[in-house]
Amino acid sequence: MAAAPSLAASLVTFVFGDSLTEVGNNNYLQLSLAKSNYPFYGVDYIGGKPTGRFTNGRTIGDIISSKLGIPSPPPYLSLAPNDDALVQGVNYASGGAGILNDTGLYFIQRLTFDDQINNFKKTKESIEVKIGEEAANKLCNQAVYFIGLGSNDYVNNFLQPFLADGQQYTHDEFLGLLISTLGGQLTRLHQLGARKMIFHGLGPLGCIPSQRVKSSRGQCLKQVNLWVQQFNSNVQKLIATLNKHLPSAEISFADTYQAVFDLIDNPTAFGFKVSNTSCCNVDTQLGGLCIPNSKVCNNHSEYVFWDAFHPSDAANEVLAEKLFAKIFSPAPSAAPLAFP
Repeated sequence: MAAAPSLAASLVTFVFGDSLTEVGNNNYLQLSLAKSNYPFYGVDYIGGKPTGRFTNGRTIGDIISSKLGIPSPPPYLSLAPNDDALVQGVNYASGGAGILNDTGLYFIQRLTFDDQINNFKKTKESIEVKIGEEAANKLCNQAVYFIGLGSNDYVNNFLQPFLADGQQYTHDEFLGLLISTLGGQLTRLHQLGARKMIFHGLGPLGCIPSQRVKSSRGQCLKQVNLWVQQFNSNVQKLIATLNKHLPSAEISFADTYQAVFDLIDNPTAFGFKVSNTSCCNVDTQLGGLCIPNSKVCNNHSEYVFWDAFHPSDAANEVLAEKLFAKIFSPAPSAAPLAFP
């Protein structure tokens, strides 16, 4: 595997995901309730202004892009259909998005994974017009696709008592639905030219502040964490199957469950003080986002979480380091990615 920095000249990245990787698509969805384009989001980002990132600073994707020596890809909805920037990579991620199309319905507008794949298809068509079909296929084959979805399928779907999926399915049935849907989506991306895909597994959702408040003593919810680990394990099996059957597919699974769990379980080892609640004092009954009249902690970098769902910039820095080492490590056990 090539050393990461030398990839920069030719590396194009396409990002698919939810609020953990969004960089501002939902700002362009007029009716969306899943937005972070107001204070105190972005308070530690360049310029100190909210951008639509669901944290006080950078996302993990921003940090990885910077370590690769490339700009963080812009939000798809900020680009004109024939924008020259399309050939350098695009971020399709949208807060509230899930693998399933009914996930996050109560946010009114968001780009589901299917929507994001449709937008990538449009991007590819635009690139073909610009540089020709052969060059467009080559670009798409050599690009790296970062994919991180599934959190909302739990937090904003299965775990919500008032929504149908949690009542309609056992967890095994729901997991089966997630995995079969995801298999179809990754196959469709492959048909559109994606070869090097990195699927970012779920962290311990039972330990995020929005879930902890459901425990009488503010503990992690063990059942939720067990479900997440089942999801991760089934995605890994799915990926092994897809790699076997899809020509030239190089899909890898980036497992950060343990890294996130360690950070939450032993924050002081990483220079943090608080991991069981968020820096921004949020009302979990009212959505758990950091609204403008919230009280914010004094030292942002002492907290693992910025709001009830999303890590702080400082936590993203720690997690991005670990993820980067996993993906781009020269060790033979690393993800099987042969970069240009």
